[in-house]
Amino acid sequence: MTDMLKRLETYYDAVPRSTARAEAFGPLTLFVREGDGWPYYARPGLGHSGEVSVAEVDRVRARQRELGVPEAFEWVAETTPGLRAAVEKSGLVVHEHPLMVLDGAGDAVAVPEDVTVRIVDADDPVLPSAAAVPYAAFGVPPSPQAVPQLTARIGAGLTRLAAAVDASGTALSAGQHQPVGAVSEVVAVGTLPDARRRGLGLAVTAVLVADARSRGVETVFLSATDESVARLYGRLGFRTIGTALIAEPAS
Repeated sequence: MTDMLKRLETYYDAVPRSTARAEAFGPLTLFVREGDGWPYYARPGLGHSGEVSVAEVDRVRARQRELGVPEAFEWVAETTPGLRAAVEKSGLVVHEHPLMVLDGAGDAVAVPEDVTVRIVDADDPVLPSAAAVPYAAFGVPPSPQAVPQLTARIGAGLTRLAAAVDASGTALSAGQHQPVGAVSEVVAVGTLPDARRRGLGLAVTAVLVADARSRGVETVFLSATDESVARLYGRLGFRTIGTALIAEPAS
């Protein structure tokens, strides 16, 4: 395992702990969110890179069903290569996503003249529409707790939010980065369907990167949806270092 992958593993283990409790199942850890919000997932315990049995995966899935949360697992293929076979034998479907790290400060991105891309603070009037963008972008019903939870996370320094805002003060695209020490992941970058193909998601990502660097973050990374999206992030300077895997029941 490379030093970079070790650094990301430490981050993956740390970032859910601000809002979730960790339940250990042998080589696996299930993060259970405390309160409302996006549910978390199971992943390999920190430092575990060996084999995982089907029975151990099944135990976690049973606990997830008991809790009423999605039967989801997330991990890095190169870090824990022995998990995929067990997850698939348990009946879950595995999806692959390019895992990308940024070299340097990131390149500037042109922004349409009628749009401003900026960091959104906890008291910013655009926060409610920015909080709603990922739900609309990914076709997920909005959570009534989205705004207060995001406000609290921003206030606590756990999340930094950026948005592309039109002249009326409505967010068209938004995304976040979640710093833990010198590492931060860019997440939840989405654009409203009617505002796509204008480069807004990439512009939001560039602002998030600049904000992370200004705060001393040394490692900025993300998981791209697929290879075509990875090529877009490559324009900012991101490069693929591995494969992020997400397993879930067949739809």
